[in-house]
Amino acid sequence: MPDLTAVIGMGQMGSGMAGRLKDSGYDVVGYDINAAQRTRLATEGFRMAGSIKDALAGRKLVLSSLPDPKAVREAWLGDGGIVASAEKDSLVVELSTIDPQTMRDVAEAATSHGLAVIDCPVSGSPAESRIGKLILIAGGDRQHVARAEPLLKLLGTDWKYTGGVGTAKVVKIVNNMMSMGNVLVASEAFALGVAAGVEPDKLYEVLSVSGGRSHHFTKRFPNALKGDFSPGFKLELGEKDLALGVDLGRSLRLPTPTASTVRELYALALAEGFRGQDIVALLSMYQRWAKAGGGSQA
Repeated sequence: MPDLTAVIGMGQMGSGMAGRLKDSGYDVVGYDINAAQRTRLATEGFRMAGSIKDALAGRKLVLSSLPDPKAVREAWLGDGGIVASAEKDSLVVELSTIDPQTMRDVAEAATSHGLAVIDCPVSGSPAESRIGKLILIAGGDRQHVARAEPLLKLLGTDWKYTGGVGTAKVVKIVNNMMSMGNVLVASEAFALGVAAGVEPDKLYEVLSVSGGRSHHFTKRFPNALKGDFSPGFKLELGEKDLALGVDLGRSLRLPTPTASTVRELYALALAEGFRGQDIVALLSMYQRWAKAGGGSQA
């Protein structure tokens, strides 16, 4: 019998993972709060439920992939939500990038109802989620993580165990603080190099093999050079993750001045009209500033 699975949150990442499981022989039912998204995905061959309760009926494996802590709390703790509706002994895998306290709160509620919980944020793009090429960060009881291992191996090329529930969310927040900062600095530096007279393709050719490069530079800048800012990871999600990092620092009374500055610049990019575009659209913002400042020295 195929694994009976429910996926709560069928956005870019959730639907990608649901598609990966469906292609691998899992019996998948999805739910998304957005009715238009449910309709669209149904036309693409996904079996969609009209509520979380309906999606979880008869399902012992539940995944949630949601945009922010508020959405996670509502989906897990709300009337007819995951905690109220999941069958006892179900394995519930929380894949979102949220703060560790929210993760611990929903896990505590779920555990008290007899559910097994895995804290498992992911790193990668929607395209990578569809083909099982994500990196997964897993926290929770080791026996629950072992139970989830077949799922983890389908969704990703690698996964790392970080400790108890909440620790995986911390690692993901820290990772994203670094990633968002890398893209911002690369955008600023690249725009400066072009404004100073170096051809963009030549600049990328050299920087892509030099010491200042990063994973996100070599992954995202080829698209940016083509003017393609279609979202693999939206700017507004980057801003949200940076805010999570700043808030985590405040909760620990640890200053995060760099992350705070980076977050403000992401917020500025959103205010300048780049919402919905990939984080590498930061380069477009700097290019706009370069033109306003008078152009190239070449």
